[in-house]
This record gives sequence, structure tokens and C-alpha cells, in this order.
Amino acid sequence: MKKNLLFTAFASVVFSGNVWANDLSGTWKTIDDKTGSSKAILEMRQESNGTYTAKIVKVTPRPGYTPKETCVNCPAPYTDKPILGLDILTGLKPAGNNQFVNAKVLDPLNGKIYSGKAKLSPNGKRLTLRGYVGVSALGRSQTWIKQD
Repeated sequence: MKKNLLFTAFASVVFSGNVWANDLSGTWKTIDDKTGSSKAILEMRQESNGTYTAKIVKVTPRPGYTPKETCVNCPAPYTDKPILGLDILTGLKPAGNNQFVNAKVLDPLNGKIYSGKAKLSPNGKRLTLRGYVGVSALGRSQTWIKQD
């Protein structure tokens, strides 16, 4: 009886959605916090050191907006690199409890690099990314929606 109870407890932890929800790998659609419209499609991958990196795979067309083709105002090594294929998020590290920290976030429209942290929804379908300079309270949040 004790073994069955232990196995049931172990299986419920291993097979619950929260264990697998921490994997951010896949395709994500970014939602602009000011307009509510999609800005881009990103591909997130897990690096060998356990951190996550996201690159732009598609810029979402929006009425009245002509997307830039290169990262003109970006610091080295991003200067004049094509926007498509550009790693805009690096170093995002799992911190437990669906929290992620230590990211560097590049805004390819203004060339600025921000610190970042994120929180994944319990179902693993929404990621709220917070970019900031210095203190998190002085930053902006953006929602990413899992596409696959």
C-alpha cells in the first residue's frame, strides 16, 4: 500500500503539466504592450548551458508600418545584422516556479539592450517578459503566446 501511494505521488508530479511547462522551446508570437497587435514570431531554443535564446523568424505585417531590414542602431555584434534570424533574447535562465531570470533583451527598433525576466503561465501557453534598465519596476512587459 505504501509503495502504491508513493508511486502515485511520484507519477502525479512527473506527469503534471507544471513539470513540462518549464520548457520554453518552440515558436512564440509577441504581442505589443501598447497596441495589442502581434509584432513578430520568435523561435525559442534551449542552449547547452540550460538558458534560453530567442530569434526573430518572422516580422508580422501591420498597417502603416514598414519593418526595418537590419539592426541599424544596435551595438556590436548586432550592428547592421538582418532583423530576421537575429537573437533578441539571450541568457534567460530558469529560476523555478515558472519564473525565469538573467535575460538580455535587444530591442532591434531602437538598438537598446535591457535586462529581462519572465513568468510562464501554469498551462505553458503564455510568457510574460519584463524588460527593464536597473530596476524591474521601471520596465515594460510584453506577452508572448506559444504557437506550437
